[in-house]
Amino acid sequence: MSIFTSVDPSTGRTIATYETLRADEIDARLGRAVEAYGRWRSVPVAARADVLTGVADLLDARRDVYARLITDEMGKLLVDARAEVAKCATGCRYYAEHAARMLAPEPVATEATRSYVTFDPLGPVLAVMPWNFPFWQVFRFAAPTIVAGNVALLKHAANVSGAALAIESVWRDAGAPDGVFQTLLVPSGDVAALIADDRVRAVTLTGSEHAGTSVAENAGRVCKKCVLELGGSDPFIVLADADPVRAAHAAVKARVVNSGQSCIAAKRFIAVGAVADPFTRAFADAMRALRVGDPRDAATDVGPLARGDLRDELVRQIDGSLAAGARRLIAPATVPSAGFFFPPTVLADVHPGMPAFDEEVFGPVAAVVTADSDADAIALANRSRYGLGGSIWTRDAAHAEALAHELDCGMVFVNDLVRSDPRLPFGGVKRSGYGRELSHYGIHEFVNVRTVVIGGEGRTAGTPAGIE
Repeated sequence: MSIFTSVDPSTGRTIATYETLRADEIDARLGRAVEAYGRWRSVPVAARADVLTGVADLLDARRDVYARLITDEMGKLLVDARAEVAKCATGCRYYAEHAARMLAPEPVATEATRSYVTFDPLGPVLAVMPWNFPFWQVFRFAAPTIVAGNVALLKHAANVSGAALAIESVWRDAGAPDGVFQTLLVPSGDVAALIADDRVRAVTLTGSEHAGTSVAENAGRVCKKCVLELGGSDPFIVLADADPVRAAHAAVKARVVNSGQSCIAAKRFIAVGAVADPFTRAFADAMRALRVGDPRDAATDVGPLARGDLRDELVRQIDGSLAAGARRLIAPATVPSAGFFFPPTVLADVHPGMPAFDEEVFGPVAAVVTADSDADAIALANRSRYGLGGSIWTRDAAHAEALAHELDCGMVFVNDLVRSDPRLPFGGVKRSGYGRELSHYGIHEFVNVRTVVIGGEGRTAGTPAGIE
């Protein structure tokens, strides 16, 4: 048995400790999940949707309580934590409204009397989730997966165990039957055994490239469906005709969302031609003006990092980039001495081969890259092992839309920040993972896409015998 510890990132003080599950407790919960699935899969979609609506109502009613928990455990600005809980409620209502249509059988015209496709649940699905959006990343998996008739097993990040247990209580209090959603307080070392267990039918992970590789390897070994949403080094491309000040202010928002700890936060700011200098000056000035401090204070722009080791990693990436020729445009700001704070930082003259360009930088550190042309900007944007999102800023939206199809990523936003939306598929390519969350693509990830063919009496429909 291990002990998980939740620490307030703004002070470094311990909030709570949690005992992990014993082997027999894990076994019992897996058994409970199988039993729950046997009943839940037969519940009509409309009734499952009613549970989602109840979950949404509870999230709204408890928004302030859960927001405070998020802020206490991982340091998110309190205003953003409230917005995160509200977004979870919105996601639940979206699937409550649209699940029946998304899961309805689809007729297909063939030579048979009748042919159609059904979308049937798979069984217990394991979710391995990170700490940076401790509610939203769970609900964007759980809402579509559970309304599709599956049951959920959550292995959350250890430092947000309080959030993990709170999420379990929401489903229970909203009327979800016992075992439909269960939190497993287990160390990461137990994930491989959970994936290998025959009672687990599929697995999804949001997290680092390293964690995703491990989960995919273990899922592949036992031939189980896997969805991965991994890291990102999203390009923020400022074309030569863009308004540099408007783009700079958007760039600040895109970089410091969640104190920079977001897979879809913009990380590489690629400015084309003559716009590079005014954009960089405006960007540095705006980053310099940010207020770092208590995440519970409404005047704070940037809160703490979630853990001390994340701060150490930023120092390594910055030092490595400076040693390779990058320039720091902002003198390190004074930040609170307690907790895991890090000053907003802008690096200029960044190029491939530097940590700030090649790696995912998880914190309020921006890398400015100059490009000679639009084609050069696209080439630099694509020169990454990641491919999650990207944005293009310009006065010519039609031109940017054409360039969007050249970006090697899963999501492109023109004159807007990259964000998740329940109505749109979310996910990436390359080392940013595979599969999609949200929209109808997300609800179909963990279903059996079943073909049903009804042949006419006394004849066989379809292809001739012996042809597959």
